[in-house]
Amino acid sequence: MKKLILALLVVFAFASCNQNNSKPTIQPKAFIKMVDGKSIELFTLKNKNGLEMTVTNYGGRIISLLVPDKYGKMEDIVLGYDSINGYLNANEQYFGAAIGRYGNRIAKGLFAIDSIKYKLAINNAPNSLHGGPKGFSSKVWEANQKGQKELNLTLVSPDMEEGFPGELKVMMSYRLTDNNELAIYYSAKTSKPTILNLTNHTYFNLHGAGNGNILDHVLYINANNYTPVDSTLIPIGKIETVTGTPFDFTTPTSIGARINEKHEQLKYGLGYDHNFVLNKSKGEAVSLAASVYDPQCGRLMSVYTNEPGIQFYCGNFLKGKEIGKKNKQYNYRSAFCLETQHFPDSPNHPEFPTVVLRPGEIYTSACVYKFSVKY
Repeated sequence: MKKLILALLVVFAFASCNQNNSKPTIQPKAFIKMVDGKSIELFTLKNKNGLEMTVTNYGGRIISLLVPDKYGKMEDIVLGYDSINGYLNANEQYFGAAIGRYGNRIAKGLFAIDSIKYKLAINNAPNSLHGGPKGFSSKVWEANQKGQKELNLTLVSPDMEEGFPGELKVMMSYRLTDNNELAIYYSAKTSKPTILNLTNHTYFNLHGAGNGNILDHVLYINANNYTPVDSTLIPIGKIETVTGTPFDFTTPTSIGARINEKHEQLKYGLGYDHNFVLNKSKGEAVSLAASVYDPQCGRLMSVYTNEPGIQFYCGNFLKGKEIGKKNKQYNYRSAFCLETQHFPDSPNHPEFPTVVLRPGEIYTSACVYKFSVKY
């Protein structure tokens, strides 16, 4: 009897993991359009193991990412749309997007460099968010594909664009390696002292995009501390321990296990929408920041970075109004984001790692999402 029950459970898990597991219906012609006088296109990357991703140069967005489960079945695990018009008309502006000049929030859109004050647009009242209303997520990048595994994107942001000083020249590279890694590398130079915090805002669901919520996903974050926020999601300037709080993911824990606990920080974020201070060893470059495991299908995503922080967000502002790929509804908490970064509002907190970039310096950042399976 026990063997029969186990067999039935395996069959059930197989079925639930592979609903609608055919390749995404992404048509390149659906992404051909002129925006701001520039051509938008769709690019496809593949590795030898069958991982496949599509990217558009509109916002440097990851449109789809096919990853196998423990049965070898492929599923598109990132939220998004089947056409460029979906992105242009979406309520959710950041699906899959490259974020800049400043990922996350800056309090009241104000900061200073060398006693010179700057004012940014307010697009997440009362704060500035993700580079302003026309940040890098809505720019048409220049694209150069190198073989099947690499796409390089470049962008020149003029001096004082969205209120940020300095002409900024940015290069971003997407690489799909044969080790089943999606590696994102950034570099940048500026003509004037400026602030910079680049990241990627892909929404993941390891069940498959639009296949239920992510509350059963098991999360590990390599962080003993986090930066608590005020009611507008701006850090209050303290670095506090996660021990004894719902923010302790140093032991792998399901995302939904404590998300509804009565805790002021969960109230402010409507759940998790917080920056974690990553544990780093001296001299350590790229290191493990987090991992997420889908216990149904066995997909395991590990995140590596050279950044000091990572923002964990679990789709608290998704409300089912977005109809994405394959006509699927993106409901509340149906995705998570793990955005490698410097801390939110760092320009206004000298105790945080600096985000100032000066002429002659080269900004570099790395984020690697590695995919495997766990049985």
